[in-house]
Amino acid sequence: MRFTFVTLFRSLMEGYFEDSILKRAIGRGELAVEWLNPRDFTKDRHRKVDDTVAGGGAGMVMMPQPLHDALAALKSRSPEVHIVFTTPVGKPFRQSDAKRLASQRRHIAFVSGRYEGIDERIVELWADEVFSIGDYILTGGELPSLVMADAISRLVPGVLGNAESLEAESYETALLEAPSFTRPKSFHNLSIPSELLKGNHSKINALKKRLAIAKTKYFRPERYLKFTQRDSDEKSIY
Repeated sequence: MRFTFVTLFRSLMEGYFEDSILKRAIGRGELAVEWLNPRDFTKDRHRKVDDTVAGGGAGMVMMPQPLHDALAALKSRSPEVHIVFTTPVGKPFRQSDAKRLASQRRHIAFVSGRYEGIDERIVELWADEVFSIGDYILTGGELPSLVMADAISRLVPGVLGNAESLEAESYETALLEAPSFTRPKSFHNLSIPSELLKGNHSKINALKKRLAIAKTKYFRPERYLKFTQRDSDEKSIY
């Protein structure tokens, strides 16, 4: 998987790939990361990339020309690139999107906006998909780009050391993942559920499902409702 990050602020992002799992994946050739700065495609001596809002309004907007030329250059050397824009008005990014992109794409470009956003004509001309990571406003699109790249990366074969760990994770099913524990057996008068220590895998799996149900009901009641509805539908078949 190859990621191109179209950003004015490479330094805000590159450190994320310099440690841990993603660094090792890059070293093994499972991931590749590159950077593209729209400022390198400006046509004036001041390297200007923003301008005032048409029709009036606060702040500045990223101009179309530098971004257009940057993306045209990217597309010319990598025609298969899938271009993703990050914006608060995009559709919510879900685990299903991460799985689809990891399995169907080999090169993804994330375009990170700044200031009050990007000239909408660039989105219309170049966006293959537009995503939001939540109902809140950030100072730029770099963090959403990193979030999506991380979610996609760990689904690329070989990036995680143990692929089986993906199967029981939150959002792979309607339920959240069950709580996890490790040694010591007791910590600050809180103990690991005894069933987890007895080696009976059928009982351990049953306990984990009960804990996952309880966790989902408490933290994400809307997902719990979907789970109960789906469970009811499956039972009605028999």
